[in-house]
Amino acid sequence: MTKPRVLIAEELSPATVEALGPDFEIVECDGADRSALLPAIADVDAILVRSATQVDAEAIAAAKSLKVIARAGVGLDNVDIKAATQAGVMVVNAPTSNIVSAAELAVALLLASARNVVPASSALRNGEWKRSKYTGVEVADKTVGVVGLGRIGILVAQRLSAFGVRLIAYDPYVQPARAAQLGVRMVTLDELLAESDFITVHLPKTPETVGLIGDAELHKVKPTVHIVNAARGGIIDEDALYRALVDGRVAGAGLDVYAKEPCTDSPLFSLEQVVGLPHLGASTDEAQEKAGIAVAKSVRLALSGELVPDAVNVQGGQLDDVIKPLLPLAEQIGSIACSLADGAVERVDVLALGEIASHDVRVLELSALKGVFQKLVHDPVSFVNAPVLAQQRGVEVALTTDSVSEDHRSLLRVTLTLTDGGTVSVAGTVTGPRHIAKIVEVDGFDVDVPVSDHMAFLRYQDRPGVVGTVGRILGEAGVNIGGMQVSRDDSGQALTVLTVDSTIAPDQLEEIVTDIAASSGKSVDFA
Repeated sequence: MTKPRVLIAEELSPATVEALGPDFEIVECDGADRSALLPAIADVDAILVRSATQVDAEAIAAAKSLKVIARAGVGLDNVDIKAATQAGVMVVNAPTSNIVSAAELAVALLLASARNVVPASSALRNGEWKRSKYTGVEVADKTVGVVGLGRIGILVAQRLSAFGVRLIAYDPYVQPARAAQLGVRMVTLDELLAESDFITVHLPKTPETVGLIGDAELHKVKPTVHIVNAARGGIIDEDALYRALVDGRVAGAGLDVYAKEPCTDSPLFSLEQVVGLPHLGASTDEAQEKAGIAVAKSVRLALSGELVPDAVNVQGGQLDDVIKPLLPLAEQIGSIACSLADGAVERVDVLALGEIASHDVRVLELSALKGVFQKLVHDPVSFVNAPVLAQQRGVEVALTTDSVSEDHRSLLRVTLTLTDGGTVSVAGTVTGPRHIAKIVEVDGFDVDVPVSDHMAFLRYQDRPGVVGTVGRILGEAGVNIGGMQVSRDDSGQALTVLTVDSTIAPDQLEEIVTDIAASSGKSVDFA
């Protein structure tokens, strides 16, 4: 078999290639060079980048086989996520790879600003011994305001607590009780600005956070405050910060990020009280290695057809261990339900019953939807674009959970509502230590049939001789029956589910339907 091709478009840690392993063909190019990128990306299954390669709509359109865009880092400003989603391309990053490095750098900037490390060092290099000019301030017993108490903000707070500071934070999405466990008091932004001796910013860049600390806010701070931003440029208004520093309303600043990057010519760089760095938050050997390994693992998962739960454009939630065995089942029963439908689908209902109802089961809805659309469209369907396809075709999707399951520890049911008002329903479960996937119900008929690569479903009025007829036709065609189960309802209607060792050809299925006077006959193939 041909190995999947992975394009490495920027220099990555050697551990990245090692983590990919021998199962992939590795190709390389200079992703910053468009004339090299566009032809190189044309026939690859995945691309690994850092920040210099622009994977925009043009590049995605040129990549006919692309399944995964992997950013070995956190920010995704250089990836067109919307275009990738429309194309069914998964976008992954390494959201936790640099959190320790970023937190440590924020602390370093805070300390450097407090003690005038950079200007004092520069003066000494110029032959000047200026001890009195560069007298600093201690961090101990001061109030540190953390703007954004996410993963990095928490790490910064934990590290600074060892300095004997008072910790306050502003983050509208963090509960005070959770912050209290960390020794942090939650306050409003205005309170943080007024109380803090040091302010450190750890927010993502969004329309709501751009310019969050501007001119008005910098008129509310102590004139002795030191401000650090090692998160994202633009959250602090750089022009307003410059004026506040020049006017003496802010004592010092430590900056690693800027509104426009690369930034080599800013008025802030002319001020001695500013420590400026060229976005070094993730620039440690450890962070780069963690990022490369993380995205390599994600690429392996994605190219093997598995879900990557933390992919940025897959809204599947966390993949709990109890949910994992049901993930392929959800896709299979979605495909079976769609194969049994005789009309256009207008609604997909996914019902999770029993033990799984207490977990995050959104990924099962996603997988079922993927199975449904694999039978409806000719284009490739992925965990990424299945919701997009549903939206584009006006198909409603709903997920319901119920902790009660009378016959099984966990049960998953997919029900399709058709435009003519009809419905198709298929339910399944997994059993035993090997998590055997089984179909246990089809349109109200109770069955117990393991999911097979090749299956058939026959609906007819029950009478003697049907099983023999089916066996004869398939035997003459050389199709071996692996299993067969017949289920009947009170009216005498019967459903036979077959598992067979090879595909049933359309003419063979038509012969069966005709000879047993079946009301419907459908074959489903997964292989």
